[in-house]
Amino acid sequence: MQIHELKPKHKNASKKRIGRGGKKGTTSGKGTKGQSSRAGRKMVPIIREFIKKYPKLRGYRAIRIENYFAIVNLEVLEKNSKDGETINPENLLLKGLISKMKGKTPKVKILGKGALTKKLVVENCKISKSAKEAIEKAGGSIK
Repeated sequence: MQIHELKPKHKNASKKRIGRGGKKGTTSGKGTKGQSSRAGRKMVPIIREFIKKYPKLRGYRAIRIENYFAIVNLEVLEKNSKDGETINPENLLLKGLISKMKGKTPKVKILGKGALTKKLVVENCKISKSAKEAIEKAGGSIK
């Protein structure tokens, strides 16, 4: 037996359609009188007030992450790089340590978590104070 040959044991119960003539009662299950029993009822003004207080966001691109930095720690650089290697966003992207953001290479910030023993040349990256000290102490340079 294959998946396209399966058939349900029971028929699906049809949805009750009310208020379309026939014998479904005088009020058709909508209760009696009032706004909620009428066709095309309007929302309660209180709810409308809440809706009007929300800001109008223009389209699905309204939320932008312009100052997005891909964060890389020293311990990751220690593990994934060789002595004397150049560290820049393009190289980090090729190694898979960072990923593209909206199809572009993101800005990179290097943080000082972990120890560094290799001499690295860092280009086009923002660097924290502790990471800068660690890189220079290991004999690396920052351009």
